[in-house]
Amino acid sequence: MDKMDGRSMDMTKANIEQLKNIFPEIVLEGKIDFERLKELLGEHVDDHAGSYTWNWKGKQDAIRLARKPSMGTLRPCSDESKNWDTTENLYIEGDNLEVLKLLQCAYLNSIKMIYIDPPYNTGNDFVYKDDYTDSIGHYKEITGQSLRSNPETAGRYHTNWLNMMYPRLKLARNLLREDGVIFISIDDNEQANLKKICDEVFGEENFRNIIATRRYDKNLNRQFMENGLHSMNVGLEFILAYSKSTEFKFDPVFRSASEERSLLGYWKGFWNNADRPTMRYEVLGALPKTGQWKWRKELAQEAVANFEEYLNKYSASMSIEEYWHSTGENKKFIRRSQNGKGMNKGIEHWIPPSSGILRTSNWSDLLASKPTGVDTPFDSPKNTEVIIELLKLAGSENDDIILDFFSGSATTAHSVMQLNADDGGNRKFIMVQLPELTDESSEAHKSGYKNICEIGKERIRRAGEKIKADKNTLTNDLDIGFKVFRLDSSNLKIWDNSPSNDEDEVAHRIQESVFYLVSGRDDIDVVFEIMLKFGLTLTLPVEQVTVKGTSGYIISNPTYKVFICLQPCITLESVEEMLIEFPSIATFVFADKCFTDANALINTQEILIKSDRKMRLF
Repeated sequence: MDKMDGRSMDMTKANIEQLKNIFPEIVLEGKIDFERLKELLGEHVDDHAGSYTWNWKGKQDAIRLARKPSMGTLRPCSDESKNWDTTENLYIEGDNLEVLKLLQCAYLNSIKMIYIDPPYNTGNDFVYKDDYTDSIGHYKEITGQSLRSNPETAGRYHTNWLNMMYPRLKLARNLLREDGVIFISIDDNEQANLKKICDEVFGEENFRNIIATRRYDKNLNRQFMENGLHSMNVGLEFILAYSKSTEFKFDPVFRSASEERSLLGYWKGFWNNADRPTMRYEVLGALPKTGQWKWRKELAQEAVANFEEYLNKYSASMSIEEYWHSTGENKKFIRRSQNGKGMNKGIEHWIPPSSGILRTSNWSDLLASKPTGVDTPFDSPKNTEVIIELLKLAGSENDDIILDFFSGSATTAHSVMQLNADDGGNRKFIMVQLPELTDESSEAHKSGYKNICEIGKERIRRAGEKIKADKNTLTNDLDIGFKVFRLDSSNLKIWDNSPSNDEDEVAHRIQESVFYLVSGRDDIDVVFEIMLKFGLTLTLPVEQVTVKGTSGYIISNPTYKVFICLQPCITLESVEEMLIEFPSIATFVFADKCFTDANALINTQEILIKSDRKMRLF
């Protein structure tokens, strides 16, 4: 509890805390690093000395890359989707750096939990090298090509990995809610470097835990037995947990207890299996059938009174065992000692039996990777049990959004659907995956999967149907669909101002500029680009309508509706008809090239202002 000390508010401290919330990486050892703040605000500064820093080749470029706007868009692919009209889940194919940039406006501060399983940088896995000049062009160039690994013999082995991870984590932090959390799987190759990055990006004070999960590498075991190795088989993978703010708290999760502990409670094993007759008391004429008393003789009567209170409060509606199993609450009956000698002196309580044991950061009872339960070929898919436990630990609830931007075989999507089926939730997922080509000699390629995205989408389809079949009629409302979007360049034409002495070429450019769409794109592509860049989420309902021959699209946001009109030659009369036809529309979006003339555009704006509507142009 805070205590008044007679002084007014420390404004300097408050200002530092505000800056820290916005830019956690500028606070080093409790002080503001103003040079780093300048860098984040776009001012280039030389490397500074004399304070604690952590640098590598390309770090400043990585920081600038995170700030550079994307010139791309996400194009809808309804034919590859499932339940397009009703689903609230997303599957996005593309470079996750560009996708994260495109999601900033519509999903800023909206994501409850992020889980990622990035490349571990073992030397064989792919580490994406970003292009600092033309990200979309570079992405298109490498799509459909074999992607290169990052071998240890490379001169910038760790640097390449750090430069890939840093800007993506910067952008990911922006998407998290204030009560959001990110979990990142890693092994011992880059675990130390990942923690340093996360300490800088999320703030050291927002580090929550490193969770250890078990893995088994039979190939490494065989090599160790046959030839010996420089180091032992690690046998563990790690999950780093960072919150968006210090306000975040984990929800308790439990692992299964042994049969003995389920019946007798925690303390029997804890106190060396002590079970002396003097440890038990008759209560209301009978002993509790399960659980255990931990006692001090002189406090027995108070313990009995507490237990009677417990029975009176809960046993009318359910048995003690039913109450315990339904709540998971370790109900204790405590009287603290009057002499204050020792933390546990004078405590008397009854321990109910427990079918679960509160988890620590040791999750070695769970394998990091194991078969998915659906027949899709993918090397070492992550374990759905682990991710479901993380979803619970994060406190994810109904309607929360879960993001995975290294989606792989889409285990996170599978886990979200499974947990929704188990607890009746309506969590939504966003999967992002680079369409890496499958190796021609792999089982996946031979089965017809040309890239990892095809595996992920099929995994979601099969997992969703299996979950629904397993749960039968209990999951009629379960969302097992997903909308597919693909990263591409913008749908809108950009004026080509490169020098040209060819009059025909210039005339052609002028003629082309009259039409705002890139060749091969249609209105629905533009609608979703507008939604993204105007802050509307991609799963909102989109309805095509026509008013007196003028077509448009209505996007139904929960609190307001938006009308997007892309038709050319819009007149003032057309706009007036729209206002009459759609009185509930709050915002109208037009292409400035679509009006018949400048007067129509200006007068439309005036009419909308007078009717308390908003107008936006693209």
